[in-house]
Parts: sequence; C-alpha cells; structure tokens
Amino acid sequence: MIITRSPLRVSLGGGGTDLPSYYREHGGFLVAAAIDKYIYITQHRTFQPEIIIKYSKLERVASVDQIEHPIIREALKLTDISDPHLELTSMADIPGGTGLGSSGSFTTALLKALHTSKRTLVSPAELAEQACDIELNKLGEPIGKQDQYIAAVGGITAFTFHKDGRVEYRPCVTSEETLFNLEDNLLLFFTGYSRSASSILKDQNDKSKSNDQAMLDNLHFTKALGYQSLTALETGNLEEFARLMDVHWQRKKARSAGMSNTVINDWYDHAMAHGALGGKLIGAGGGGFLMFYAGDKKKLRHAMREKGLQEVRFRFDFEGTKVVAQN
Repeated sequence: MIITRSPLRVSLGGGGTDLPSYYREHGGFLVAAAIDKYIYITQHRTFQPEIIIKYSKLERVASVDQIEHPIIREALKLTDISDPHLELTSMADIPGGTGLGSSGSFTTALLKALHTSKRTLVSPAELAEQACDIELNKLGEPIGKQDQYIAAVGGITAFTFHKDGRVEYRPCVTSEETLFNLEDNLLLFFTGYSRSASSILKDQNDKSKSNDQAMLDNLHFTKALGYQSLTALETGNLEEFARLMDVHWQRKKARSAGMSNTVINDWYDHAMAHGALGGKLIGAGGGGFLMFYAGDKKKLRHAMREKGLQEVRFRFDFEGTKVVAQN
C-alpha cells in the first residue's frame, strides 16, 4: 500500500494571473501558501483483476478506459499504468469546491502515488507540470497553474508564469517573527457555499482571450498587487499586507458577477468592522472560505461566530506533495 498527501493552499496576492489566457500574453505573478489541510490518496494492489476507484462515488471497472473520473483516468494513462489489479481511494480534510485548490492537490497526490508504485522519481516541478498537463491540456479546464505548483512545492512561495509556459518559483524570504505573526493572525472562515471554480473562471478566461480591456486592466493591477504583497511579507510589514488583501478583494469582485453575493459582502463588511484589517474570498470566488488578517483576533472570531461562520485553524505546510506511508 502507498499513501500520499498534498496540501491545500491559500492565495496571498496576484491570484488569477496564472491562467494561460493571461500569462501567455502578459506574464503572470502570484504568491501562495500551502496549509496543513490535505488530500490523501491510497493505492493498493487488489487480489482480483479489477480496478476499484473510491471517491464521492465508487467505481469498479475492468480497464482504465472505462474509468469515469477524468483526472484518475488521465493520470493512469500518463503514468502508463494499465494493470487491472488496482484500488485507489481519496480522502480530504476539507471538501472540494471550497476555494482551497483541491483539484490541483488531488492530481499531484494521485500522480505521486502512481509514480511511487512504479519506482519513478519525479521532482516537484515535474509533478506540478504533469498535473497541469492533465487538467489544462487533456481535460481543457479553464483554470490556472497555481494550485498544482503550490501543492507540489509547499511553503510560502512566489511564482512567475512566463509567456512561453515556464514557471519559476522561489520561497518567500520572511523572518521567523513575520512567519509566526502571519500564521497567528490569518483566520479562515467557511462560508457554507461550495461551487465549481471552472464555471467562474470561464468568464475571466473568455474575456482575457477576447482582449476585454476592463478584464486585462484588472489582471494587470492584480499582478502588481502580487509583487507589492511579496514585498510587504518580506519586509515584515503585515499591516500593509492586510491592506493589500482588501484592495485585492475589491478588484477581484469587479472581475465577475459570480465572484461574490450580498451575503458574502455582508460577512466581509462585518469582519472589517470587527477586528479584521483586510481580507478576501479564497479561490475563484462565489463561495468557499473567507480569509482575514486580524488586528483583533478575539473580536473577529466572536463577530464571525455571531454570523454562524465556522473557523478552520491552520498552519503552513513546507513539505508539499509527499509519500506518507509505503509497504
């Protein structure tokens, strides 16, 4: 049996500029952080010749081509695994559709398990690029490369997306004090909504491809915010980082009508009036998690509990996608 895990992530600045429809023309940049909430994949060899896939559904099939789950089917093809003595199971600390990059984490964890079973060594960058190839190229999802890369690499990381498709990354260089303060003061609250990122990102994708000037101006500004956010983090100016989060959210809402709604806006405004210095909705928008940088944690937690929002405590993950058990 092989067990792998990939961390989920939160975006810290510049999110949305990692879509090919934007970076192929203008280049992209963002900062993201992996967190200690994971997607797990277990791979086991079955006694009988059948392929068993367990996720929110149960599949029992005779061959790879019969698998309904598109990512699993394509991952098995990419790694050239066709042996029908196979059982794959996925588990998640937090369900998909909540803005924490679960699809990219799922794909990298799955590929890591499959490569491990074949005794194939792959670097984090190779793992991320294979996951991107499956989701963006083979399945045609209108998404970016952020989730696959931060899941594979881990840490608090700055990513540059080049026009030719290359991705460069480096760790965010923060002092220990800044890192601890960031962990302590970033609070994550579940809105109760889940949604498909693809449906929301399709609007951005289509407008970028058609050179919609308002969309491009929004993304240019967002990319600049990404650079400013990195500077704020590396100089330890967390109040400025919090302010930039708020600016980011206001611009993000203007990107698509599906990005927010009156209820989410009310929660956000309530948080800003009760201890938050800045915040935004994590992921593509439309639901998932609200993340705030707190000036007064006690006051903010109390205010969000009043609104019925559940907090999810987290720390950063610096390991990325890894094998956690093998026998």
